[in-house]
Amino acid sequence: MKEFLRLYLEAYRGLSTPAWMLALVMLINRSGAMVIPFLGIYMINHLSFSLEDTGTVLSCFGVGAVAGSFAGGWLTDKVGHFKVQLFSLIFTVPMFFLLPELNTVVKLAVGVFILSVISETFRPANSVSIAYYSKPDNIIRSFSLNRMAMNLGFSIGPALGGFLAAISYTFLFYGNAIAAFCSAILFFIYFRNRKGNEQAEGAKAAVHEDPISAVPAKSPYKDLLFMLFSLLCSIFTICFLQLLSTLPLYYREVYQMSEGNIGIILAFSGMVVFLLEMLLVHIAEKRFTPRDIMVMGTLLCGFSFLILNLAHGIWVLYMAMFVLCLAEILAMPFMATVTLQRSTLQTRGAYMGVNALCTSAAHVFSPFLGTRIAAMYGFNTLWWGTAAVLLLTAIGFFCVMKRMKLNTIK
Repeated sequence: MKEFLRLYLEAYRGLSTPAWMLALVMLINRSGAMVIPFLGIYMINHLSFSLEDTGTVLSCFGVGAVAGSFAGGWLTDKVGHFKVQLFSLIFTVPMFFLLPELNTVVKLAVGVFILSVISETFRPANSVSIAYYSKPDNIIRSFSLNRMAMNLGFSIGPALGGFLAAISYTFLFYGNAIAAFCSAILFFIYFRNRKGNEQAEGAKAAVHEDPISAVPAKSPYKDLLFMLFSLLCSIFTICFLQLLSTLPLYYREVYQMSEGNIGIILAFSGMVVFLLEMLLVHIAEKRFTPRDIMVMGTLLCGFSFLILNLAHGIWVLYMAMFVLCLAEILAMPFMATVTLQRSTLQTRGAYMGVNALCTSAAHVFSPFLGTRIAAMYGFNTLWWGTAAVLLLTAIGFFCVMKRMKLNTIK
């Protein structure tokens, strides 16, 4: 028990104060993340959209996220990560107030698209900001800290959202707007004149002095191995993001769960990641290579969906969610870290923009494909197919990352 506690505390030791503040901003922002987890249920139950139309609107969020990721990466290199993050947080506020007034498929699709463009410019800028304010030897854990805060917020948001949805779906949108505004105020107050870690540039140079990990200062789109890695990341994320699209619909349609109970199981996922990510990442980065971790995380993700077809019961849903959380803990932080290590200071925004693009593209294809497969062939077929795709993706990670030789990068 003492050894476990020592490892747990060690995982948090040495992180910079700005890294903690970025995590706090993320926590406040994500604590209001009530709209997206319940958007599919809102459209079906409140607006009486079909499953296919629901998938189309959710895909528009992904299309906007793709555009936002491109814009965010480009703007970060041009005007800096501070301005991009601040304006992204501020301009999402009026959009959340507008969305409840949109009640047709076309209107809501356009509104969701615009919201996504604005909100997703935040992602590449935030990733660059984490690297900018982190100590050189703590970058991986700084990313994990940020994700831990995001998941703690995600455990609070859906739980609160399930309660508010039972009263009125409109409260979901207003709650999201208030959280975005509060996080923008905190971000501006703390970071408006904040300088980055003085060792950041030296740390970046040190990474590229490694003859194995060194990458020329070129466009990420000309880095073939990185683009293959990014494609695999996107496929993984397409499968994983069913957490926000088809899984809540599966809980509702197959298990007849209420919004409150769906909120609880989503909150459970956020709490698991919050409690375990820093510890598991701290252990994994010392004992395994990034390639091994990505392969293990991808296989676990496939197994989590497979579990849904192997047994039936509420306990199965929680077991599958727990395994899915382990997959997220292992895979997601190292996607950002590998991306960072393939870039230079001059191209960091562009590389992190591609990294954000992987997630954004997944927001397009995950709901679009998932809802249509479920509507045509049933949820069981969807889960079998997802597990098979993730098995092939794990093999792909093994082959591509073996050539990247990232096992030697620290």
